[in-house]
This record gives sequence, structure tokens and C-alpha cells, in this order.
Amino acid sequence: MTVKKETLDSYRQFYHDQLMQDCIPFWMKSDLIDRVNGGYITSVDRTGRSYNNDKSVWFQGRCLWTFSALINRYGNRQECLDAAKIGKDFMEKFCTDDDGRMFFTVTVDGEPLRKRRYMYSESFYVMGMAEYGLATGDKDAIKKAEDRYELMLRLFHTPESDPFKITPKGYAKTRNDRVCAVPMVMLSCAQVLRRCDPAKADYYTKITREMANVIFSFHYKPELHCVLECVGNDGSRIDTPAGRCVNPGHSIENAWFLMNEAIYSKDKELLSKALNILNWSLECGWDETFGGILYFVDVDKRPCEQLEWDMKLWWVHNEALIATLMAYGLTKDEKYFKWFERLHVYAFGHFADKEYGDWYGYLHRDGTVSHTQKGSLWKGPFHHPRCLMNCEELLQQLARGEEIVPIL
Repeated sequence: MTVKKETLDSYRQFYHDQLMQDCIPFWMKSDLIDRVNGGYITSVDRTGRSYNNDKSVWFQGRCLWTFSALINRYGNRQECLDAAKIGKDFMEKFCTDDDGRMFFTVTVDGEPLRKRRYMYSESFYVMGMAEYGLATGDKDAIKKAEDRYELMLRLFHTPESDPFKITPKGYAKTRNDRVCAVPMVMLSCAQVLRRCDPAKADYYTKITREMANVIFSFHYKPELHCVLECVGNDGSRIDTPAGRCVNPGHSIENAWFLMNEAIYSKDKELLSKALNILNWSLECGWDETFGGILYFVDVDKRPCEQLEWDMKLWWVHNEALIATLMAYGLTKDEKYFKWFERLHVYAFGHFADKEYGDWYGYLHRDGTVSHTQKGSLWKGPFHHPRCLMNCEELLQQLARGEEIVPIL
């Protein structure tokens, strides 16, 4: 049974209005955009007022991506262009150390506070600069994104070449492991670069295939019906809480990145595996008692180490809305649209703040609000606006009867 065009049009309008009349206006009116020092302050309370002026480097890149993506999808809006440039200039001036690696947090005026081993700050720099380059025609911004991605590639293949000489987090001689988040961000960054610099599409497609292969070779576990976040360096199971950990939200986000790749390459086998990941993650993550998707699950149903394992987080549900809608568009299997509607009802019924706008980020297991702030060093205008943009685009393609095209 095909979902009616009227239903699809209604949802499309809803997601458009949520983006343009709720999400973006909240952040534009908030203390997000620092017009004194530059950059973005994401730690804002329920009303949008800052409660911590320290700046997340992740979100300098993420917010730059969001404002640039709004331009690329909805036209050259001056307020978005101005907001994007404020973040780009601050990030370029203050967020990279002398060794070429990026900070994790900086002060309100750009002094370094914290630097981590991981290359997630770099990944969001890449996404933001590439999207900005496409939005403005700034080829230098795209070149800088590509150069930073080359650093990421080098660190991925030869970690010992890292110019940031810091004691390793663990002892590899005792337990040498790998995490799924790394090939996942490498995949998504390459997809963004491919779209923003189509002349290098073949090069980036070679990388996306490599990263997908890493995910399937080491983390994809059909015998367990899950994707394991942390495995031995050879892909073997580690019988510890970290080794048994399933992060349904990460897996679901990963699923739509991989579906996006399957669309681009017209790869039916890749699509089948991506759908497996989505199916397993919904099955193990959905809370049948209270609704919503759990933050962490132990694959053997043993105790989770994380105290927040049973909380419901905003971004998990954002990614699930995208993934289920994309899966429906690609398969026309009505079960995915039913999942989309179930998630829609839960998410907008629990996370949405109907008084002040935007979404809360954190709920207790029973769906009551745990934290009232709208932003932090880890939450800002990225997952939610990306979800609203992508869902609107997918719903429009479906309503028009068009073939689903890549959205990342």
C-alpha cells in the first residue's frame, strides 16, 4: 500500500514549518551568534539565553554547515550568509593549534581550553567549510576542507603520524580496539566533499567505499543482529560492557549514511545491509514500555555501564526520522513509514518545547524532560535542523513520485 500524496504533502509542510518557523527562529533570536567576538555560543537555556560562554569547536563547524546548507537548499538568505561567515572566520582564526590539529573547546574570545585525541573537530570543520564553499562559490574554503580531510585520512591510516603527541588513551599491547564512529565520520565527510566538489567525485567515492567496507568488515555483526561500537582491531568481540555496547542512534545514523551511498552507487547489496542495520537498531533500541529509543543497549542484555543508558536523546530520534523515511522511499515497504509516523508522534510529542521553541535534548526514560536547556557543548543547531531539511526533501521527492536521490 502506497502512502497517499496528501499525507506526504502534509508532513512535508509540517517539517518545512518546523524548520523555518520554530527551529531556525529560536536559534537566530538566541545568544548563539556572538557578534562581538565571532563564532557561536551553543550553551543556551530554555529561552535561548547563554549560561556558558565557552565555545564548542565541534559546533563552530556544525553551525557553519547548518547555515550554509540553508543557503544551498533555500536560496541566498542574507541572515544565514552573515551567520555562516561569523562562524567561519572565528573557526579559522582560533580553532586550530600550531601543530595543525584542532581544539575541542575555546573561550568566548578564542583562547584554547581543551584539545582531544579524536578528529571529530576536524570532521565538522570539513563539513562546514565544504558546505560554505558550495553556498558562496568560495573555492578556497572547499580547498581548505579537502586539505583538512587529507589530514584525517592520514591519521586514519597511520595514527602514529599524528602531530599531537599525547599519551594514548589505552594500552594497545593489552587490548587493541577500534571504534565505529571513526569510519562513520570519514564516510559522511567524503560524501559531503563529493557533493561540494563534483570534479573529484571518483576520488571521494573510492574513499566512501573503503569506509563502508571497514564498517562491514569489523563492526557489522549479522549473527548478533547489531553493529558493535567497539571491537578488537581484527573485528573480534570484546566481552566487556564497552565491547557489548550497541548505540542504536549511531547505528541508525550510520544506516542512512550507507543508504545514501547505496543510492549514489546504485548498489543493492549495500542497501540491503544498510536496511539490516536500521531494522536491528529499531528492534533492539525501541522502548516498548515508554516509547522512544534507548541511548545504549547491551547486546547480551547484560547491565550497561553508562548511567544514562535508558535516557531518550533528541539526536537519536532526529536520525531515526531521516533513516525510516529514506528506507520507505527506497523500498516502498509500508513498515518503514509506520516507523516514521511512530517516531514522529513520540519525538514531537516529547522533545518539542511549544512555549519557547526548538527541542529539549534529554528525557528520562518515561519521557519527562531531564534538562531544560536547549544547547550545550554537545547540543546546538545541527542534528535537528538537518533532520527537518532532509525529511522535507525526502517527503517532497516522495510526494512528487520522484526517484530518491542522495541527500548528504
